[in-house]
Amino acid sequence: MTLPAMNDDDAPRAKGDAAGKLSGEDLDSYSLHELDGRIAILEAEIRRVKKHRDKAASHRSAADALFGGNNG
Repeated sequence: MTLPAMNDDDAPRAKGDAAGKLSGEDLDSYSLHELDGRIAILEAEIRRVKKHRDKAASHRSAADALFGGNNG
């Protein structure tokens, strides 16, 4: 039995990625000013990731329309 090729987008991410490491970091040593800066950086990263996601979804929709696929 042959398994279908997996796109890089569909491949599972390795555990310990940057977001996972950030979510487990102890924040007790940060000052309020540092926490505000960290929030600003994370909000900017969220905007960047959403923009990339939207671009990828647009490309996927265009490819599906062109090739008749519906790979979700």
